[in-house]
Amino acid sequence: MSQELTTAGTARIDAAVAKAFSGHLPGGGPAAVALSGGRDSVVMFDAAARLAAAHNVALSAIHVHHGLSPNAEAWANFCSELCAARGLPLTICRLDIPRPRASVEAMARTMRYAAIATAAANAGIAHVLLAHHRDDQAETLLLQLLRGAGPQGLAAMPEAASDDSGIAWLRPLLAVARASIDECARVRDVRWVDDESNASPVHRRNALRLGVVPALEQVFPAWAATLSRAAVHQAGAAELLDDLAVIDAGIACADATLDRSALAALSEARAANLLRWFLRSRGLLAPSTARLAAMLAQLRSARPDASVRVLHQGLELGVRQGRIVVHPPPVAPFDIGWSGEGELTLPHGRLAFVRASGAGIDAFKLDGAPVRICSRRGGERFQLAPDRPRRALKSILQEAGVAPWERCGLPLVYCGSELAAVGGIGIDAAFSAAPGHPGVVIDWVPRSA
Repeated sequence: MSQELTTAGTARIDAAVAKAFSGHLPGGGPAAVALSGGRDSVVMFDAAARLAAAHNVALSAIHVHHGLSPNAEAWANFCSELCAARGLPLTICRLDIPRPRASVEAMARTMRYAAIATAAANAGIAHVLLAHHRDDQAETLLLQLLRGAGPQGLAAMPEAASDDSGIAWLRPLLAVARASIDECARVRDVRWVDDESNASPVHRRNALRLGVVPALEQVFPAWAATLSRAAVHQAGAAELLDDLAVIDAGIACADATLDRSALAALSEARAANLLRWFLRSRGLLAPSTARLAAMLAQLRSARPDASVRVLHQGLELGVRQGRIVVHPPPVAPFDIGWSGEGELTLPHGRLAFVRASGAGIDAFKLDGAPVRICSRRGGERFQLAPDRPRRALKSILQEAGVAPWERCGLPLVYCGSELAAVGGIGIDAAFSAAPGHPGVVIDWVPRSA
């Protein structure tokens, strides 16, 4: 009976990896295994190495050296020996992870994925295999439940997903039990290394695995299979919610902005779903339930002429002409001297000075007085052409459609005490180079562009 189980477990792993190869690389091609050196990744690497040739897959491995453990160098050496024995290439990514007050574990995970994605892209690899299995999935669902996550979080880990860089992250073993991996390791005599941090209850996942899971297994022996199935149900619910958001976005969203009145017309639950989807589509994480409710209240109830500034993940949500826009926060005031350089780098962009004839700022005036590049202070006046009146710069920017949060970042070029030019707007009539006279053209390129 024991031999039947081990044979079944090994066959299950081989079948899962073969399915990933045939489903995602039907014609073959390059793929990489994220190889930590631990049991799960080594068992998957072993199966992938056995099957790669039959599926015309050019297999390699990527190991991330975190430097967080005194054994990190030994793990890297182990992976090197393992790949050398198989005749397969290995890329080792060495990280220098800072130790902030926030979770080192979370930062290490983020940096690990980024390093693997970069290594894969540099090698022309679009498919990376991860060794997460069914028990990992069940633990992830439990952790998300304890965080109070909604369907998106409770969907846990997808079997396959592509990121913005084009890397497809594959989890062939997501439906395979940890016990099957153990059996496969025994029957194939697979060697691996143990991460000593897995035995520490300091990390929440470890605490759950060491303290809660054994109790669950006593009462619910099939807990992992059941919770993994629940994650699939939540993934379906999350997909339906996204479908609903796309329907609402078809009415409310355009040009990466969200119509405030359309958002206000929706029910609370539907508006929250749309705003959550809108933020995610802009590359932002969803806020907490309380934070999302506060954001909705402010965005939906603000007066049409009110100045709205909602901070989220280092960016701001503002309202312009009735539409919600995600934008960088206003830049801090700046004041930089110019000494004839061809280009100045500002905190939020680049200002180029190009010598020309009959265009730009009159070069004699520009060279005849100290020149400074400053941010707006308010009260500036500007004359766009000789036949136009001198007007408040604020009014000119409003008519030009410059958003309020962008106005403070426009570079103002002063010759002495006089405003000679505004980057992105134009040259003051009193400073414009006459036809045939030497001038300096100002080219403003904000960083967002």
